[in-house]
Amino acid sequence: MTKVAILTTDSREHYRDYHNPAPYFGMAPEALLQGFAKLPDIEVHVISCLRKPVESPEKLALNVWYHGLHVPNLGWMKTGYQGCIRAVQKKLKSVQPDIVHGQGTERDCVLGAVFSGFPNVATIHGNMAELARLFHARIGSFGWLAARLENFALKRTAGVFCNSAYTERLVQPRAKRVWRVSNPVREEFFEAPIQIEPVGKCIILNVGLISERKRQVELLDLARHLHERGLNFELHFIGHANGGQYTQTFLDRIKIAEQRGYARFLGPKTTPELIDLFDGASGMIHFPSEEAFGLVVPEALARNLKFFGANVGGIQDIAADIPGVELLAMEGWPDLTEAVSAWIKSGFPKPSGGAEIMRRRYHPEVIARRHLEIYREVLSTVS
Repeated sequence: MTKVAILTTDSREHYRDYHNPAPYFGMAPEALLQGFAKLPDIEVHVISCLRKPVESPEKLALNVWYHGLHVPNLGWMKTGYQGCIRAVQKKLKSVQPDIVHGQGTERDCVLGAVFSGFPNVATIHGNMAELARLFHARIGSFGWLAARLENFALKRTAGVFCNSAYTERLVQPRAKRVWRVSNPVREEFFEAPIQIEPVGKCIILNVGLISERKRQVELLDLARHLHERGLNFELHFIGHANGGQYTQTFLDRIKIAEQRGYARFLGPKTTPELIDLFDGASGMIHFPSEEAFGLVVPEALARNLKFFGANVGGIQDIAADIPGVELLAMEGWPDLTEAVSAWIKSGFPKPSGGAEIMRRRYHPEVIARRHLEIYREVLSTVS
């Protein structure tokens, strides 16, 4: 039996949802925990830091425990997450794991693993140093500080799980060792029945936080051009809109698009709601300027949606050898417009075969077993 501590962000902290009685996590950690729950030879302790005390269940599955740690405001980024690090150290002394796995460099998780006092590994979900470089993070800003903490932590962990070739290239010079391990897709995307082919108007989805990196404003321009050609479709945007000038620009423009009938903003959705929307749509466009992995891509392909994407980052790995996928240059807006137009005019067919490939590559149990193999590999080298 291998005992592992998973340090990850409880989304109740991310969304300030402290009254929710149950923890919930990002898509990749949530799917990984689903996979661990199916493995009889691992004991998992999930540890998350929160700014306010919360009620939580003791266990998330038969072999998965949860520990929510209250850390006051002073213990977060402004002090280099010192409060989080100390709280995690104290909890780990009682848990006594064989290995600690920090999930993501966006916040405290990988730092907590590095300073845990136990053998530890890290997963990169978002490349904070690269994002800081691409978007010219202001000195002293959250992104600037996160990039420096990422560089500090990656040199001090036993190895780093990289979710794509793109992430691996960015991480390898800064880490002792790397493993290419894809993010898992939540099991609901494989188990819920795929509904019949939608009929009538073509529905195209875009899923993700409204942000400059995801480029929803530019996609609205694309949708306007397609609408002006007389094509019968709607582009539906799904995700959080958390503020800022870019988000406000999107919200202002989506009102016009909704009035004219070619786009809608649906906001965030639960997993069952999202699957229903996938099954009622014909295609997805995901056209970011940077993407470490892009979980919405295998999720869409697991529902056999037609997929148009930017040929960047982890999207290239996911889309390899998948029927019907069209990847275009990151700034290839005219080519993307023509590709989507041609597909709509052809009757917007949905491809087949992608779902089974996604199951083989990204099912939670497949990815969880690979994690366990790596944990044991790391522990075999510990004297």
